[in-house]
Amino acid sequence: MTLLSRAWSPRLAEPVQDSDLQRTSLFDTALGACGIAWSERGVTRFQLPEADRAATQRRLQRRVAVNPGPHDPPPAIREAITLVRRYLAGERVDFSPITVDLAEVGEFHRKIYAALRTVGWGQTASYGDLAKQVDAPGAARAVGQAMGRNPIPVIIPCHRVLAAGRGIGGFSAYGGTVTKERLLALEGVHLGSGQLALPGLLPARR
Repeated sequence: MTLLSRAWSPRLAEPVQDSDLQRTSLFDTALGACGIAWSERGVTRFQLPEADRAATQRRLQRRVAVNPGPHDPPPAIREAITLVRRYLAGERVDFSPITVDLAEVGEFHRKIYAALRTVGWGQTASYGDLAKQVDAPGAARAVGQAMGRNPIPVIIPCHRVLAAGRGIGGFSAYGGTVTKERLLALEGVHLGSGQLALPGLLPARR
């Protein structure tokens, strides 16, 4: 099975009742060590860089209950890793063809994530926009909760979701909203915080 296809619409693995055994791997990017987990159906987790490589590994393993690894990625996962590396190096990348496995995610959150995957590079949407797209107007807060619990950030691009009036909103990855703004800046979206001129994913430590 390949995780990449030429289809324009985002691919979503069919949910199942039992969890597959998952595997994990860390890989280096221009912005630090990232982690990825997968089942036989697709990507199950993605971990942005933490304070250091060991912290990234620990965070990823805490989120994967079975066979935390590390493991050698199969060819399809290596393709997904290549896309992430290109993206974090500043290249315009489309993640929608990557198959994700959201079997452990509730139905409402799966709908939100599917809608979010249609928000492309350099675009943003509000929590309310996504709520309307899944026919749940007034559910902006629930959308915000889905963003905070997103198991596959970047690939499912929760950093592109803003509060009303283009406020930054929240971000649960290490570094919080600074990380979110840094990812948006890679896509040419600047919200005017003035904190993004430093190298790497996060501001330099004092």
